[in-house]
Amino acid sequence: MMKRCLAAVMIFFVWHTWVFAQSVPWPAAPEIAATAYMVKDLQSGKVLAEKNPDVSIEPASLAQLMTVYLTFQSLQNGSIKPEQRFTVSDKAWRNEGTRMFLHAGQQVSIADLVQGLAVQSGNDAAVTLAEGISGSEKAFVARMNAQAARLGMNKTLFENSTGLSAAKQLTTVHDLSLLAQALMRDFPADYSVFSKKTFTYNGITEPNRNLLLFRDNSVNGMKAAYSDIAGYSLIATGKFGDRQILSIVVGAVSPEARATESRKLLNYALKHFTTRKLYQAGSKLAQAQVYGGERETVAIGAAQEIYLTVPRAYQGSIRLTLTTHEPIAAPVEAGQTLGVLQAASAQGEIWLETPLVALEDNLPKGMMQRLRYRIVRLFRSIFSE
Repeated sequence: MMKRCLAAVMIFFVWHTWVFAQSVPWPAAPEIAATAYMVKDLQSGKVLAEKNPDVSIEPASLAQLMTVYLTFQSLQNGSIKPEQRFTVSDKAWRNEGTRMFLHAGQQVSIADLVQGLAVQSGNDAAVTLAEGISGSEKAFVARMNAQAARLGMNKTLFENSTGLSAAKQLTTVHDLSLLAQALMRDFPADYSVFSKKTFTYNGITEPNRNLLLFRDNSVNGMKAAYSDIAGYSLIATGKFGDRQILSIVVGAVSPEARATESRKLLNYALKHFTTRKLYQAGSKLAQAQVYGGERETVAIGAAQEIYLTVPRAYQGSIRLTLTTHEPIAAPVEAGQTLGVLQAASAQGEIWLETPLVALEDNLPKGMMQRLRYRIVRLFRSIFSE
């Protein structure tokens, strides 16, 4: 496909004006005692350091994050209510591993079940939610896998709602990062459940196993896990001033080690990198030519806020290049990807590539063509529901 650069002259974003551009090596990551790890700036989406991000691992109770995701989704669409109560089945009561100490036949509110899952990693809570939402854990697991596919978790397979060891139940650090980001992005008002330090139910108080919550008020989640196969794992998130950072550590040797290694990654991100906003969501960056449309051009811009993360030591200009996927033929729908924005240092290090989208519709020229298009779009929306 032919491509055309929209900018005849590259745009230069000056990071620091008082120093000439200079090449800066990517800061070396700390030594992390773990099987796999990742640290990511959540605003820019830039992975700052990683090891074995695509190696298959056992999720252990990190799988419960998908159980929480689907519960939040059901609460959001109104199919369940926080005060609604689910009955604890014999299967849920007998589940092995960490628990909320529920009793068979007990009626428990969804709000309490979510809190018991987020803080206590209660396997009994996970199964009770799965059965209450979908009728059976098997049906719920099918939803878990369908949602994983929608999120692009292409190397993940769930076999239960708890994360208990199962032959084919696997994920990766990369896939877990997608799930963690989706929880924060899609349910910001509900995310505080992961920051609660203790939870008491049936007279039993248990602490959150994410030790960083007790050591740094900037840390606001997300979840700790353990299994004999996976070792000790932790997904940690935090808001540090105007920065949002995610770290994932899998396969540490102890609860203390997973917290220590996670803290190293968070410190590395904060000490060695800085992030700035380049464009607001909806910012118009260019006009692209459209063939056969009502109008000759369409506005192209940012679908969401665009941030750029660079090493703190870098003091130079940033080159922004806008490229469209041409030729562009009508119809064009708002939100349709039409180009790419690339940010690079003056020396050519590429630090950002993000899609640009149409900011408006541009329907086909002519009444009959527009009518035909609207009919097609109507049927497409009906059958996609």
